[in-house]
Amino acid sequence: MSAPSTMHALAQAYLAERRQLGFELDRSGSLTLAFASFADGNGHVGPLTAKIVLRWAKEGASRADPFTWAGRVAVLRPFARYLADHEPKTEFPEDAPFGRSHRRLAPHIYSLSEVEALVAAAKRLPGRLKPATYAMLFGLLAATGLRISEALRLRIRDIDESQAQLTVLHGKFQRSRLVPLHPSATKALRTYLRVRASHGSMEGSAALFLCERTYQPLTYGSVRSAFRRLTAELRIPARGGHQFVRIHDL
Repeated sequence: MSAPSTMHALAQAYLAERRQLGFELDRSGSLTLAFASFADGNGHVGPLTAKIVLRWAKEGASRADPFTWAGRVAVLRPFARYLADHEPKTEFPEDAPFGRSHRRLAPHIYSLSEVEALVAAAKRLPGRLKPATYAMLFGLLAATGLRISEALRLRIRDIDESQAQLTVLHGKFQRSRLVPLHPSATKALRTYLRVRASHGSMEGSAALFLCERTYQPLTYGSVRSAFRRLTAELRIPARGGHQFVRIHDL
């Protein structure tokens, strides 16, 4: 790179370029900026070095274990490749200094009674739109296998009742697909839409799931909070490799 730049400026340029290509980079983007702030804050100047990467991986980790450190190193690998295209002296840790960064833990397989109990508990939440929203959302996840991020991005126009299907746009790897609906899911959606029609716009571009308080699109943070509260109340025991049952397991 011809002119000296802060690591934070380089990270911002990298993320801007990647997002223009359609990558969201929510978590990895946050971690890349966190690394850049760490490097600048510790007086790092010049090309990226393996030493500063390994130091950040360990010192800034929420858990002091090799798997967490390895994941943090892996997040920075695309950023390092970007830097290497501009600066040949860029360094990055070789191989896997902390071991594997990915592992697949067994998911919790929900029983029918657990799904029914979760939906029933959601229907008992306070408000009018809120119980309908969470019951529909959790039921839809269980019935279709949608990822939570895909469900929260659904718009009114993505529902095709005549064909009994959903259109999922910008799913994983920015792919789109059609998701068939069971008749029971179509019926539940029809009931939910009657409630949803009384709360905010029903234009095609409007979000399917809204926060009752703000009428803004429902956020993952709100869903996670409600899910944890409901599953704790229901005392659903985790039977997979994770400590708690997860939304993703639906």
